[in-house]
Order: sequence, then C-alpha cells, then structure tokens
Amino acid sequence: MKDMVYGSIGLEGFFRIEENQLILGNFTAKDLACRFGTPLFVFSESRIRHNVEKLFRIREAVDCEVKICYAAKANSNLGILRAIKEAGCDVEVNSGGELWKVQKAGFTAEQIIFNGNSKEIWEIENAIEAGIYSIQVDSVYELSLIEQTARRLNKPARVSLRIVPHIKSGTYSGLQTALLTSKFGMMPEEALEAFCDYKNSPYLKLNGIHVHIGSQNPDKRVYSEALEFLVETLLKVKEDVGVDLHHLNLGGGFPVNYLRYGFQEDGFAPSVKRVFASDFEPFDAMVDAWKNLADRAKLLENITLIFEPGRSIIADAGICLTTVRNIKHRSVSTSRPKDTWLLTDAGFNILLSMETYKWYYHLIHAERAGEPHKVPYKLGGPLCDGGDVYFDIEGKERLPDYRFLPEGTRPGDVLALLNCGAYSISQMFQYNGRFLPCVVLLTCNGEVVVIRKRDTFEDLLLNEIC
Repeated sequence: MKDMVYGSIGLEGFFRIEENQLILGNFTAKDLACRFGTPLFVFSESRIRHNVEKLFRIREAVDCEVKICYAAKANSNLGILRAIKEAGCDVEVNSGGELWKVQKAGFTAEQIIFNGNSKEIWEIENAIEAGIYSIQVDSVYELSLIEQTARRLNKPARVSLRIVPHIKSGTYSGLQTALLTSKFGMMPEEALEAFCDYKNSPYLKLNGIHVHIGSQNPDKRVYSEALEFLVETLLKVKEDVGVDLHHLNLGGGFPVNYLRYGFQEDGFAPSVKRVFASDFEPFDAMVDAWKNLADRAKLLENITLIFEPGRSIIADAGICLTTVRNIKHRSVSTSRPKDTWLLTDAGFNILLSMETYKWYYHLIHAERAGEPHKVPYKLGGPLCDGGDVYFDIEGKERLPDYRFLPEGTRPGDVLALLNCGAYSISQMFQYNGRFLPCVVLLTCNGEVVVIRKRDTFEDLLLNEIC
C-alpha cells in the first residue's frame, strides 16, 4: 500500500490542501462545516465549467455539429442546473418533473431532450406543448401514444427513436443499458418498421436515433462501436425507408476516475478497480470513433451529434463533508486486533449508490489533510440499517474493508468524501426521519451560496396529512 500522504493533491478549480487543512475555494472545509452543519454537500461552479469545457473539445474531434445535453438525473438541483446552463450546456430530462425544473432554470425548448421508458400522457403533452428539441421514444407503443397526443393537441412532436445496439461495456451490470437484457429502447428492426409506418404522419417529425451504452465505461472503444452502429442505422433509414435524419444521439457514460490519486488501490479486485479507475478523455474517444468511420464520416456533414453526459460533469464537482459522531472498538476474533469503528452523520440515505452499487467515494480527513492516512478504520453511517457502512458486508470485494485516516481520528472530526456530486442529492431521502442536508455552491467569483437549505422538523411532515 502506498504511503497515503495527501499534502500535494488537489483538483483544478475546486480544492487543495494548505497548512494541513482541506481548502474548498476560499474556505477551509472545517469553516464550512461549522457554518452550515454536516452532512454538507459543497459544489464548485469553477469545476463544473472546467468539466463542460473538456466535453466541448469533442467539437474539435468531429466534422459536424455537436450538442452537449447535461443528464439532469445526475443532479437536478436548481442551482446546479443554472450553473450548468451558464456554462453553455443544453440538457436531457427523464420526467415531467425534471422538464419543469429545467424550464425553471432557464433552459429553452431547443435546449431540451426528453428520455425515459415509461412516460405518462401528461408528460408527453407538456413536452409537445413546450416544443422541445426531441422526445426520445422508447418503444413502438410509446411512439403511437406520442402521435395520438400530438394529433389531439394539433401540434407536431419532434422525436428520436432509442435503439438497442447490443454493445457490452466493462462497467457494472446495473449500469449496462445497451444490451438485449436491458429495459431500454427498441430493437433495430422495430425502429425501421416504425420509421416506415409513421414517416408520412403530419404529427411526428422523425428527426433522429439514439443509443446509450451505459455509465462509467472503462473502455473508450465502445463509443466507436456505438457511432458505427448509428451510422449504419442512419443509412438503412435513408435507403430502406426514405427518411433523412437530423441528429444521432450517442448518450453519455463517460467515466470519472474515483481512484484519481492512486491511494488504497490494493483494496479492490482487479475488475472492480478497472471500473473505479476508468479514465479517458471524451475528446480522445471521439477522435478514435471518427477515425474509424473513414469515408463514411462524410455522411454526417449535416448531422448533429448529441451527447448526454451527467457523471462526467458533476461527480468530481461535489464533496460531502461529514462529522464523526461516535467511536467504538470491537474484536471479531481472538486472532486479530480490535477494529476501531467511526460512525459518521453521512449515511446511504444521502449517498444511495454507496449501498445500491457499493460505490466508492474516497475519504480524507478535512482538518488533518496533510498528515499520513495510514491507520485502518471501519466506517459506518448513522442509519438503523446494517448495510449503512462504507465497505461491502457481503464480501464481494467491491469496496475495501477499511478506510485509512490519521492516527487518533475521533468524534467531532470533519471528514470529506470526494467525487460524490453525481447521483447523491438527486437520490437522497429522509430515512429514519433524518434531515436532508444543506447544499452550497462555491461560485466563480469566490462566494459561497446556499442552493438547498437543510431540512427542518416541518419538512419531515411535508405532504403528510394528519
């Protein structure tokens, strides 16, 4: 195991370590924890912009229009949505609720695409009435619903058909979305029939096709396969059906390196480490994908390529600060030393992926950040649930058994979980009647602003009727 000393680490536009303290923007983590309480999510507007700019580099890799649509499901907080809009992104939503929120955030109709595999009629109505860029159609049946709704509203709907390309990537099974066993999309032959059946409908504008190959993909090769599949389908739609498409949607799934600093890597099985340490630039993936098209790239001169990144924009732009609330010592056998348990105030009710996917968020001591992190601790959250721990209780080697922190870490100390901006606050819930946390944004001009207040007792009764 490496000597885990963090004195030199940092993340451009977000955090650094100075005089043993974790500094977030212009503030020490400890100061923010004292000011706003913990658990506390801290996001960086500068880091969001940095990540968006990296994705816009894709425009240099391809010879066609590019549209970057942030996947709102990764984090749909209104303050985050506004920061992403100001960074120049368009947006992808998965429900009528998300559609309403992004409109509140100021996104225009031309900036919005609507995914989802179980849309209700009212959601379809709202999308059509808003005149959004595209409704991504999940099935032939859904396409019929959209056509009927558009006919009733007497307003055409712009649609794109989501197709299953059957491309396997090296990510976790639950994050695979392009296989025949996935619940998403329609088969290629179904899509061709749908284009044929509806090409003359005055109430449908058949504008594109869409695939999504999953999230946290460790191999950039899958994007070449996906683009090749889309181009082949584009040709079939044109030659066999006579429909000229306007856009191809490659989805998202670009990875984030959760093991960026190389510490504690020995705690992972090789296959798991490959997923958590996934690291390639979207620009490089698209350079290869475009090159593999060879002469067929000319077919895309008048096509817009759409991408739906979520995790790669927001994951490393968020940190969760948590306080150690309890400590205990326990020996599971006489042949091994006692474990020291630290119990924090951050459980899986605010970091759900830590339980559902056994996701890894690296942990450092916010007040002693520059000291050696070499003492093993068992970490757990506050929930009345045996699975609310920072390791894998089922022994599947998905997570390391211990987290390493400075010697003498104790109750009252503030710790920081890194890279937890994606699929955290968008999935959190009030289990055990616990208050949902405050969320703050470090702005580009150096300020800290609250973008979600901490719950109060009254919030625990919201929408309940006595």
